Amino acid sequence: MSQPSSPAVRHERARVAALTRDRKPDDPELLEARRNLRAETLAEYVRRVVDAAPPLTPEQRDKIAGLLRKSVA
Repeated sequence: MSQPSSPAVRHERARVAALTRDRKPDDPELLEARRNLRAETLAEYVRRVVDAAPPLTPEQRDKIAGLLRKSVA
């Protein structure tokens, strides 16, 4: 069974749904809303994984943070 979505994910999903009704697929506000939904969904997933994982060493945290930093470069 899947986890319930956080309020932030539900908000962003509703925003995308509302904008999709009357916007073109390449509308900048709709694209931003979709980007925000993906970011909130990822953040929610990361929170669940971190909450379920044993404590990380500083080296492990640095490695994982580096992966996230690399994705924005």
